Formats: sequence, structure tokens, C-alpha cells
Amino acid sequence: MHAISFTALLLSMLAAVGLTVMAGMKALKDDYGTVALFEKGQIFLTMVVLGVSVILLQALVVRDYSYVYVRDYTDNLLPMFYAVTAFWAGQNGSFLFWYLCVALMGWCMIYTPGYSHLDNRTKVYFWILFFLVEIFFLFALTGPSNPFMKLDPVPADGHGLNPLLQNPGMIFHPPLLFLGYAGYTIPCCLALASRLSGNGREWLDLCRNWNIVAWVFLTSGIILGAWWSYMELGWGGYWAWDPVENASLIPWLAGTGFIHTAIVGRTRKTLLRTNVLLIALTFLLCFFATFVVRSGMIESLHAFGGSKMGVPLLVFLTAGSALTLYVCLVSRKDDTTAIDDFTSRPGMLFLASWLFLCLAGIVFLGVLWPVISSIWSENPVGLDAGFYNRVCLPLFSVLAFIMSVCPWFSQKSGIGDKLALGLVLGAGAVSGAVIFALGYRQPLALLSAVSGIMIAVSVGLVFVRNKGLRSFMPSWGAYGVHLGVALMVVGVAFSGPYKVEEEAVLTKGQSMTVGAYEVRFDELLHHHDNPAMDMHSAALTVLRDGREVGKLAPEKRLYASFQQSTFAEVSVIPSLGEEIYSTLLGFNEAGEVSLKVSLNPLVNWIWIGGTLSCLIAFLCWRKIERQ
Repeated sequence: MHAISFTALLLSMLAAVGLTVMAGMKALKDDYGTVALFEKGQIFLTMVVLGVSVILLQALVVRDYSYVYVRDYTDNLLPMFYAVTAFWAGQNGSFLFWYLCVALMGWCMIYTPGYSHLDNRTKVYFWILFFLVEIFFLFALTGPSNPFMKLDPVPADGHGLNPLLQNPGMIFHPPLLFLGYAGYTIPCCLALASRLSGNGREWLDLCRNWNIVAWVFLTSGIILGAWWSYMELGWGGYWAWDPVENASLIPWLAGTGFIHTAIVGRTRKTLLRTNVLLIALTFLLCFFATFVVRSGMIESLHAFGGSKMGVPLLVFLTAGSALTLYVCLVSRKDDTTAIDDFTSRPGMLFLASWLFLCLAGIVFLGVLWPVISSIWSENPVGLDAGFYNRVCLPLFSVLAFIMSVCPWFSQKSGIGDKLALGLVLGAGAVSGAVIFALGYRQPLALLSAVSGIMIAVSVGLVFVRNKGLRSFMPSWGAYGVHLGVALMVVGVAFSGPYKVEEEAVLTKGQSMTVGAYEVRFDELLHHHDNPAMDMHSAALTVLRDGREVGKLAPEKRLYASFQQSTFAEVSVIPSLGEEIYSTLLGFNEAGEVSLKVSLNPLVNWIWIGGTLSCLIAFLCWRKIERQ
């Protein structure tokens, strides 16, 4: 099956090249009557990648170690559901999964009502661009990232899956990211194709639902990744500004900026080139995120070392950037970028979009800083979390404030509802005074918390003051997303600056004090029931004012396939207020344990707000009638 799978992918690449050349020749001759052939070609490519994906998945399930990929990411003791998720755990498998998502979305595109609205000229340009993306993936899968390499002789066992990836969050985090990355392929190709064919602004409406899907998948992937960091790594935080974390954040910032400029583009018939540039930039930044992980130029906890994909990704990014600049710089008579007044709702949306882009630019430079600084320094270093917190968090706070006041500006100029804006600002002033009186006085955290509260108040007032929006589902979706963001803003404002953390070495019966809580170490337990790992857990009792609050059992694990290091498994007592979070740092034969216990206020509001934003965003869908 190794040779069959590889040959199938190679034939797919040749077919995609042939289809691209044929479509290009048709475009040069202004002959657009063969679109059906390209659609059938896409169906063929999708069927092939589905088939080879099933082959790899079956090999992972049965532990067929004649595959190098299966040997590298599974072993005989790995639970079945983690063997399945090993499909996207490694570089080669993740590229195959990404391409599978792209191909399936291309297939789905053929049957969407929006696609039926496109003229044949735009469809031909769309397939040229889409096939080029698929050719890149097929080149990778038949070259530097071949997941079907054969191993001979066949070993009796594999190397196993990295214990950090053996977590429920990692079952969903990578595929959601790749679905988000793949989702942006459709609107990007559609925008560039419409620009090349002179099809005007129609693409903004036709790709709206695709953009929502891509944004939801990417957002949920990032949120789940943050939750995984919080629950698995044991550092007590959800965002460390790690280069790979930042790499996925950059396209999200650009894509969120595009959502807001697209609203202006649809309502005011403006920002045409800006919108094309932003959606193409979002798509290319998805590949930049992959380049950061796989080029080996940046050191990171989750980077793939020794990858051969750095150069192909760089070539793809360069070619894509050149094409985007060419398409956006070509003059069109329907281009206009005028905004009537920046003290208007479109002006506020435009300002928010540029703040998102500024943040993306800062994070982009931060990720590349080790490479940039190597020009003048022999010992380049990356920028730490302190830099990002000082520079980025104030801008996020300003964005939150804009979100709270934007609904009350008029479409043309000035404030449209002064009473509502006054109520929102009044709510902000009152909540700020209350929070300050309670002792939470850090300026940036205070501004963020007040802005989050103002967003929530503003969302409620929108439906009170505008009765027509109550029956319009996209409005529920848009403002529901903002409500979720408000919860996240408040959660971030309190969980970071007001976190309380203590470390202690305890023997049986001793206690440590963390804030208002007493944490007592009861005993160290050794678990023998799992042959895949040797596990110790510290039994802890948490008390407040002498009364028991709950139990904690942080663990230290030594995996059979990864004897060189131990791995922590945190334990928490969940709360919508102060969540108690514990990590077992170490222990000795005398029964002493080293513990880290922290109080994370309102941290669960981040996960609740993120989940709300992702789920309710689907209400933003708009039905497009088939033409």
C-alpha cells in the first residue's frame, strides 16, 4: 500500500498540473466553456486524497510499523483514540490532513449556491489558483513530507506519541487549526479570481459564509490550544507568547481585521483592494505559521526540528505574495477607498481593522526577531512575554473600548444614539469605580475589565434600542460574538494580573498557604495500573476558614516510551471565581513533594467566552439563493 498511496498522490499532482495548464490556456484564449472539466478534476483529486488518508489511518489503527510515520508516532501501548489523532501529530501526517481539508472544501465549493453565482470566467481563474495551492501540497506529500515512506525491516514496536500530545485538547486543537487554515483557501482564491476577472465586489457576499467557517475553526483551535497549554504544560498560564502560539495568532488577527473591513466594503461599496489584500494576507499568514513551525529557524516547544519543508514554504510564500501584490496593484475603475468620516461606524470599523493589523505586525516582527537580530548579533535572542504584554495588551484594551462604543455611531458621521452611548459610558464609569474600590487597581487590567463590561452592556442595549435587530439572526450572531469577547476580556483582565502563586516543599501532613486558602499534603500515591506509564500523584486537601473546599491530585508521569523525562498533569478545582490550580513539581524517596499552587481568578470566563463566540458566530450565516 505504500507504493500505491505514493503513486496515487504523484498522479494527482500530475493531474493538477495538467488541469492548471489547461485552465491557463483557456483563460488566455478567453475560452471559458470547460468549467465542468475542472470541477470533475477537483472531485477526482478529492477522492484520491480521501483514499490515501484512509490507508494511513488504517495503518495507524492496526500499528503497521512498516510505515515510518506509524513507527514514529505510535506504539503498542498507545490508546486507540490517540493512535487515530497521530494522523495529524507529525509533520507529514498534518500536511496530508491539511490537504485533505483543502480538497474537501474545494469539492464542497462546487455545490454551494454562491458558486453558482460566479460567471465562467471567474470560475476558471478560481480553479487555476485553487489547483496551484493543491499542487504545492501534493509536491510536499510526494517529496519532503511523504507520509508513506516504507520501513524495512519492520520493528516490533514504535517510538510512541509525545506525552504532551496525549491530551483531549490535542485531539481537537490541531485539526481545528488546519480546518481554519484550509477554510481561508476558498475566500482567498475567490477574491483574487474575482479581481483578475473584473467581477467587482460580488465575492464579498459570496465568500461571507466561508469566511465565517474559517474564522470559527481557527478561533476554536486557538482557544483549545490555550486551554491545552493551561491544563497540560503545568506552567499555570494559557498564553506564553511562544513563537508557535504567536504564529497561529497572526492570521487570526488579519482574518478578524478582514471581517470588519468586509462589513465596510459590503455596506459602503468601498475598500475593494484593501479587502482583497487582507483576505490574501490572511491566507498567506496561515502558511507563514506553518513555516515558523517547520522551517527550523525558530526554537519552540512545538516546532518540528530537522524539517525539509522550510524552502518549499518560503518559495510558496514569496510567489503568493508577489501574485497578491500584482493583483491588488492592477488599476480598476471601480476602486475607491474613501471613508466619509472616521467618527462614524464604518470609520470605527476601519480603525479597529487597522489596530488588528498593527497587532499582527507587532507579533509578526516579534516572532522573527531572533532572525532579524542575528544580522547584527552573534547571539540573537527572542522577545519575551514582557515585551508582548507591554506593547500588545494596551492595544487589545483599546480595541475592546472601540467595540463597546462602535454600535452607537451613525453610518455617515457622528454619534447616532447619544443616550445609549451615555448609558454605556456611565456603566463603564460605575463599574470602574466599583472595581477600583474592591482593590483591583492595576491601570491596564482596570481599563480592560471596564471595557469588557461596557461591551456586554452595549450588546444588551443594542437589542433594547433597535427592535428590528431582534428578528435578524446575523445580528444575534455578530453581537453574540462580541458578548463572548467581553467575557474573555474580563477573564484575561483578572486572571493574569491578579493571579496568586506559591511554591513549597511539604512532607505528609504539612500545609501551605495560598491567598485565603490552606493546602494540606495528605499522601503521595503510586499508581501501577497503566503499563504505558509510571504515575505518582499528590493527594491534597484544600481548606478555607477551616472548612474543606475540595481535593486536588496533581500527577507526575514517566512514560514507557519517553524515559528521558517526566511529565506533569495538573489538577484543578474549577470555579467561576478563583480557580485553584496545582502542579506536582517533584518528589523524593523520603516522601517530600514540591508543589506549585496558584489561584487564577475568572480564568474560566476565557473558555466560556471563547466557546460562546465560536458557536454563536454561525448565526451570522446568510442564505444565498442558488442561481
